[in-house]
Amino acid sequence: MKQVDVTIMGQSYVLACPEGGESGLRDAVAQVDREMSTIRAKGKVKSRERIAVLAALNLAYEASAQGSAPAAKARTSGDDQSHIDALIRKLDQALSEDGRLL
Repeated sequence: MKQVDVTIMGQSYVLACPEGGESGLRDAVAQVDREMSTIRAKGKVKSRERIAVLAALNLAYEASAQGSAPAAKARTSGDDQSHIDALIRKLDQALSEDGRLL
């Protein structure tokens, strides 16, 4: 297994990567970095852990919306954003005390 040095939101990480998977891993890292940086830029969330959780939720939601579930395909982009905003509000409420779920 190969080790790859990557940077997400200014912090370096060493990740294990199977041979031939470095390109895919770097693409995933870039996507996570973009999502986390976007959340941080909005200024409402400061904690790296909360930013990471929100980014993971956003990326997972996007991935599920691209799936074949009829309900996911039926949503419009406005509905998607409303749903994401509701998830973010629920997560913010649940994590109102930093570290509560960790």
